[in-house]
Amino acid sequence: MSDGFTDFIDRAQAFYGALAANNARDWFEPRKAEWKRDIEGPAKLLAEIMAEELSRMTGEPHAGKVFRINRDVRFSKDKSPYKTMLAMLWAPGDTDGPAPSFYFGVEPDRTFVGCGTPGFDKDGLTRYRAMVDRWGDRLAEIIDESGATLSSFGPEPLKRVPKPYDPDHPHGALLKRKSLALGRSLPDGWRASGDGLVAALTDTFETLMPFRRFVTERL
Repeated sequence: MSDGFTDFIDRAQAFYGALAANNARDWFEPRKAEWKRDIEGPAKLLAEIMAEELSRMTGEPHAGKVFRINRDVRFSKDKSPYKTMLAMLWAPGDTDGPAPSFYFGVEPDRTFVGCGTPGFDKDGLTRYRAMVDRWGDRLAEIIDESGATLSSFGPEPLKRVPKPYDPDHPHGALLKRKSLALGRSLPDGWRASGDGLVAALTDTFETLMPFRRFVTERL
């Protein structure tokens, strides 16, 4: 039985598609109430529901967050005032720990489900590189088995493999990264199944759980 969020995805994709073509305050302000009612409101409800699901799945409390639509343009050459995608995040209660967060994004032409860490601090980066050096083969297998791909979310990778690791390290591409996140779309046919968005997200997050457990245990 559908949970009612399928129409919400359709509305969000249509709205953000129109916003991408009219990214200006004069266009958005007359439609702000519509956005809050039809998109932000359901998104916050979805964030609450999925926080409970992820808390159950991981055994750790998770909090959901819906990112604001306004862009921070202070240090950007792009002065477009609004984001053209809906972004949501679920972080574990222990935000100082190594456990990755979960993500869900809705763009005009696709959906995005992710799990990972958007950027490591200095100590975290040292631990991450040591993990790749020691368990890189297994990490690569888990990534492949998840059906997801490495996300470009986060800082740009280094140009060269960092010292003291061999420039020809078999997992040099992973060592160059300053973040580690996987991303994938919702499965084909999730709408036709009739089970709804919550079930589709839950199933997709489940495919990323081995990656999350592996990283959490070794960082």
